[in-house]
Amino acid sequence: MGSVTVSGGYVRRAVLDRDGVPSFEAYPFALPVVRGLVELELHPRVTFLVGENGSGKSTLLEAIATAWGFNPEGGTRNFNFSTRGSHSELHEYLRLVKAVHKPRDGFFLRAESFFNVATNIEDMDREPASAPPLIDSYGGVSLHEQSHGESFFSLMLHRFGGDGLYVLDEPEAALSPSRQLAMIARMHELVRARSQFLIATHSPILMAYPDAWIYQIGEDGFERVEYEDTEHYRVTRSFLENPGKYLDELLD
Repeated sequence: MGSVTVSGGYVRRAVLDRDGVPSFEAYPFALPVVRGLVELELHPRVTFLVGENGSGKSTLLEAIATAWGFNPEGGTRNFNFSTRGSHSELHEYLRLVKAVHKPRDGFFLRAESFFNVATNIEDMDREPASAPPLIDSYGGVSLHEQSHGESFFSLMLHRFGGDGLYVLDEPEAALSPSRQLAMIARMHELVRARSQFLIATHSPILMAYPDAWIYQIGEDGFERVEYEDTEHYRVTRSFLENPGKYLDELLD
């Protein structure tokens, strides 16, 4: 992919106020990823959080995004809608250590609540305004009039403008393998444009992005691992090398 000239990122680390936590026996502090957390250092370009469903990666991601000022359900700092008060209180106990430079752009993308973001854009565009319609920044076509995958990719192509902090929760949920490859290329363009990504994912395709940090979350908390050492890579590679053997064992 060639060399990349970047800034030092916008968030250097997330620090947990452990003395202020009311109880490590209650949610969300009882989650393994939180229970052992002192601080999480972020790569200045791309950091991945990976782990099983229920491991707490999305909870931690959401808390970092909310501590930054993003709407807990997704969007930019200017979005303030709420359809469900389901986010945890973890963000109240996180302190973000920020870099000197501030981003000009940013977005929190949540696969599970992206429908609500698209609806809120349409609601805001119905209000009288002297500025151009908000949807123009998203490609000019209603996100509801595109497939889930098309709207996700349209967001990255048109709304993400660089010089930004982008927090993505399982973006691969709506993307085919070829679209995931295209997403890597778009990510790289944005990294070259001084952007920083924090991504929770299950995709062995996305987490192959070079020179990224990968934190694998398990019952004992989290550790930084190499790409080839992630469970996602090892299981996927093993299956693809011999799918018949796997299926015989699973379906026997």
